[in-house]
Amino acid sequence: MLSVNQLTIDLIKSGHRLVNNLSFTLNEGDKIAIIGHEGTGKSTLIKLLSSHTDISHAEYFGTIMKQGTSGYLDQDTKSLWRDTLTRDFFILDNPQGHPNTNRYESLKRLPKALSKMDFPMERFDDDKRIGEYSGGEVIKLALAKLLIEEHDMLFLDEPSNDLDFETVFFLERFIKNSSTPIVYISHDERLLENTANAIIHLQRIKKRTDAISHFERLSYSEYRHHRLSEYQSKLMQAKKERNDYKKKMDKFRQIYQKVEHLQNETVRNPSAARLLKKKIKHLKSMEGRFEKEKAQFTEIPEAEETIDIRFDSVDFPKGKVLLDLKLPKLIRNDMILSKKVNLMLKGPVKIAIVGRNGIGKTTLLEMIHRTLKADASMRVGLMPQDYMEGNDKRDVLTFFGASTDRKKEADVRKILGALAFEREEMLKRVEDLSGGQKAKLHLLRMIMDRCNVLLLDEPTRNLSPLSLPKVREMLDAYDGAIIAITHDRIFIEEVFDSIYLLDEKGLHPLDALR
Repeated sequence: MLSVNQLTIDLIKSGHRLVNNLSFTLNEGDKIAIIGHEGTGKSTLIKLLSSHTDISHAEYFGTIMKQGTSGYLDQDTKSLWRDTLTRDFFILDNPQGHPNTNRYESLKRLPKALSKMDFPMERFDDDKRIGEYSGGEVIKLALAKLLIEEHDMLFLDEPSNDLDFETVFFLERFIKNSSTPIVYISHDERLLENTANAIIHLQRIKKRTDAISHFERLSYSEYRHHRLSEYQSKLMQAKKERNDYKKKMDKFRQIYQKVEHLQNETVRNPSAARLLKKKIKHLKSMEGRFEKEKAQFTEIPEAEETIDIRFDSVDFPKGKVLLDLKLPKLIRNDMILSKKVNLMLKGPVKIAIVGRNGIGKTTLLEMIHRTLKADASMRVGLMPQDYMEGNDKRDVLTFFGASTDRKKEADVRKILGALAFEREEMLKRVEDLSGGQKAKLHLLRMIMDRCNVLLLDEPTRNLSPLSLPKVREMLDAYDGAIIAITHDRIFIEEVFDSIYLLDEKGLHPLDALR
């Protein structure tokens, strides 16, 4: 169905390698998850494998053999199709293309697909533009589009982004039980644990100038255990070889120095001098063998770079009222989404808001943002769902106002380095960064602004599962207040004090997630 042999992908501009000598086959029933830190080339790889989109920024070598049709879900679906009408979304191959008449037959399967996605039909409108739907609703529409086309294989880039819990649970069941082979990228560790039966791991090593690419037919949990065990085993072996070598070389040098000393003292004894000369020759031969042994040492494995930042302590009086919000109605675009939305928070609490797609969670967070910004004692940081809508032509340093301030530039570069940005990436335009890298920029800006309140709209949606443990640790240790919209189950379990459900009747505290 899909066979990849010795695939290598290089960035054209920098020459940096993203994928190195990757080989694998995609068979019926395979659920292959691509993992790796932000900027390691996951989206580039899945785009190339799907053949659904251009990767003009990179070149590849090796062979990709594919039989059958493939469906592709782009993680930027909403921004790409923003101005497209709903009716056109389902019959176009791309936003600028012409209607594909072959799709008309598949439209009869659309109601069933939307029902599977738990998409409320009252929200579906042929004349509505894709950008008018919520982020989760767009993902549901895109998944429904793939379902009605009945492809032979699917390539999904962050399919769980912005989905509510019911749809995430559906997505898990769909991926796990599908006979259609699926290659996908996801930040959702629980989804990876519950669905993947093989892993492609993309790594950048040697200060991110080189690449290692792994393929293993293991579950995500098995792979993590396997990689950790393999790393620790290689590290112990490499250290033991070097320690044993040092001991042998110390003993060798003692003997060599002793023989040299005796040789210097026996210049008048030809017979003893000849014996010592032979001994010296033998020792030099031993030294040569030691050097060959050293050249065959197990290479010390390089640990992947992880983000290494945290918030400084911020001032937030524990008894201070953070928010006292009373909304008779929550309205968006003249539509009543919810009634009697009341939220009273005191002190530096951390709360997560959940609810189905389209219920108004982002609208509520925007209202909370406007309310808190009016309080001069609050330093509010906002991470919006779309990070940075539109095309931001600024490079990263200019984004932080550091391009003309040398001291600030040095500070920003230092922190970006701790976020695993390489030097060239600091000069990239913001629009050219991966979603996870854009999320990191928001985290950095909040740290630099010393925010004492964080408003986060699906903050983990594009971060690598390899980065997420550090992000959770950082936000758990943060001593300010956090109000977040999230459907990341592990994130909720490890960081938040309380969970609130937003539905048509209002905002309600939850004891736990199902």
